[in-house]
Amino acid sequence: MGRLIQRVKATRIDVAGHRRVVREEALAAEEPLEIRLGHEPFTVTMRTPGDDFDLVAGFLVSEGIVHDADELISLRFCAGEDENGQQTFNVVEAQLRPDVVLPDLAARRNVTTTSACGICGTASIDAVRKSSHHPIGSPVDQPLVKAEVLASLPEALREQQRLFEKTGGVHAAGLFAPDGELLSLREDVGRHNAVDKVVGAAFRERRLPLANSVLQVSGRASFELVQKAAMAGVPVLAAVSAPSSLAVELARESGLTLVGFSRGKTLNVYTHDGRIAD
Repeated sequence: MGRLIQRVKATRIDVAGHRRVVREEALAAEEPLEIRLGHEPFTVTMRTPGDDFDLVAGFLVSEGIVHDADELISLRFCAGEDENGQQTFNVVEAQLRPDVVLPDLAARRNVTTTSACGICGTASIDAVRKSSHHPIGSPVDQPLVKAEVLASLPEALREQQRLFEKTGGVHAAGLFAPDGELLSLREDVGRHNAVDKVVGAAFRERRLPLANSVLQVSGRASFELVQKAAMAGVPVLAAVSAPSSLAVELARESGLTLVGFSRGKTLNVYTHDGRIAD
């Protein structure tokens, strides 16, 4: 897995057996990624290396900067070297179509966003609510997914988490068809990064809006994850843990079906339950 995993020594303490053992542990890598729009720095985010172009594309979608694949002309790694003169692959430059409106300098994220928070550094909390160019259809038209299929997705996601299997330290986001078929999966130390990578991959393949799909995430459902799903036109977002109150509010406003505490046999539907068939 190359740069995805770093190996470190750790002292394992067996409390019951009163023993200490020094052994090597595999940890998920976390490195900064600088995103540039043209030659101008835009933001720095902490992420697990890999699928970086998908991450950048998905981030630009969730920020409302691009809406159509034609607006993103190219993505490339810029020169960046470590102390040993090796390419770090930690700077990505996005070339946008000339007519794409760039964020004001005052709104740019000139601070590092951590792997725990995807909207830290946003210039204003009012700027967090963004208008999607991929509006979600009416939830009462017809059910999209059966409850038993929805309940099975966390386990289906877990079975395909290769990096988590080796490290135990990453989140995952998976895009599923209504019949439970896994369409794509990404892992990252940041839950918001995992979602951006899934959305970005679909964006680059010209599959947005994701109107006939379910987004399953491994952690909780925060406001930012609901926002990212809504910006991509995802009608159903399901999480294995709890949503926040603001996440429920945004899901209700945007027409998104938000599911929490999906644990295999039970699940809580917080908004627009008409998409889920018993």
